[in-house]
Amino acid sequence: MPDIGQIHQKEYELGLGRSIPVAIAEAPGRIHFLGGQGDPSGGLYLSSAIDRFIKLAVSPRKDNSFRFYAADLNERKRCTLTNVRYRREDRWANYIKAAISLFLDLGYPMRGLNFSICGNIPQNIGLASSAAIESSAGVALRNLLRVQISDEHLAQKLHEAHEKFFEGQASLADYQVCLLARKDHFLSIDSSSGEIIKIKSPLSQFRFLLIDSRVPRLSVENEIISRNADTKKGLEFLSKKFDGDNFKDFGSKDLLDALGDFPEQIRRRSVHIVDEIHRIQDACGALQRSDIASLAKIIFHSHESLRDLYEISCPELDWFVKRAQELEGAAGARMTGRGFGGCIYTIIRRELVEEYKTRLEDYERIFGFRPVIYEFKIATGARILHEKKRVYADTVN
Repeated sequence: MPDIGQIHQKEYELGLGRSIPVAIAEAPGRIHFLGGQGDPSGGLYLSSAIDRFIKLAVSPRKDNSFRFYAADLNERKRCTLTNVRYRREDRWANYIKAAISLFLDLGYPMRGLNFSICGNIPQNIGLASSAAIESSAGVALRNLLRVQISDEHLAQKLHEAHEKFFEGQASLADYQVCLLARKDHFLSIDSSSGEIIKIKSPLSQFRFLLIDSRVPRLSVENEIISRNADTKKGLEFLSKKFDGDNFKDFGSKDLLDALGDFPEQIRRRSVHIVDEIHRIQDACGALQRSDIASLAKIIFHSHESLRDLYEISCPELDWFVKRAQELEGAAGARMTGRGFGGCIYTIIRRELVEEYKTRLEDYERIFGFRPVIYEFKIATGARILHEKKRVYADTVN
C-alpha cells in the first residue's frame, strides 16, 4: 500500500509550506465466519479483522473547510464546518463526514481539516470497508481532539453516528470488529448484550482464502428484505408461545413444539437463525479446545443451512464449498456476506493451498465467471500509526 503520509503532504502542500499530517490511522476490513445473515435478532457473530486496511491521514487547516482526497480514486471532495451533511455525490467522503459529525455532536471544538485516504480492502464484497473508513477517521479524530473515549464506546458512537447521518440501519458488529480485533484472535460478538470474547486462533498451520465468485448480484435487495421480514415474524411467533424476546432465548425444541403455528418458509428461516446461534457457541468451544475437525463440521453445516434453509446461496458458491469438502485438510468453507453470489471463505492447511486452487481452475469453464482469490490473515484492530507532537486540540480550544 502506498505511503499515505507522503500522499497527504503532496496533495496539500501550498508553496513552500506543507500540510504535515498530525495523525495517521488505519482500520481493517472484517469477515464474519459465522452469523451475519438475517435480521440480527440473535446478535451473535464469530468474526475477525483481516489484514486489508484503510489508511487515513489528517492535518489542520486555517479556515473552516474540510477537504477530502481519495488517493486510490484520485478524487477530491469538500464541505464546510457548517455543512457537514450527507450528499450522494460525495460517496466515500460521506463516511469521513459521519465520523466528523460524531465529534461535533459531542460538542468538541473543531475547525478545518485536510483528510487523505487509501486502502486495499476489496470493494463491494461484504468486508465492511465503509466501517473501516469511519473507524480510521474516528480513531484519528479521537487522537487530534484528545477525546477520552474507549474503543468499546467509540464503536457504539460510530454506529449511532452512521445510522443518524445516513438515516438507515448499520451493524454494530462491524465497528466492534474494526476497533476491538486482536491479531490472530477470533471475536465472539454478542451485539445484544455487548459481550465480546477474544479467542486465540489455533489455526497457525492453516491459510485463509476469500474467493469472489464474480456472480452478478442484480435486484437482491427485495430478497434480503423478505428474509429479514420472515425472521422477524418467526421471532414474533416464538415470543407469543414461549418466554423470550430474542432468538437466543429459544432452542430447536421450541421450534418443533411451535411447528403448527409456522408457515413453512418462516419456519425454515427461523430454524437457520436458532441453529446458527448454537453453531457459533459450539465453534467457540471447538476453537478453545483446538478441535479443528469439529470446527470444520460446524462451518460446513452452516453453509448447508444457508443453502437449504435460509436459501441465499447459489450453485457457484456451493461448487467452491464442495471442492473444499473434497480435501481432508480443509477446516471449513462457507459463504459470507449477503449471498446470491459474492464470496466464500475457505480455511485450509497451508500445504494444500495450491492443490485447492488447482481444483478451482474449472470454475470459469463451468460457470462463465473468472473468480478472484484473496489470501488473508487475522489482523489487529484500528490504531494510530503516527502522531505529531503538537496537538491539534491545543490550537482550537
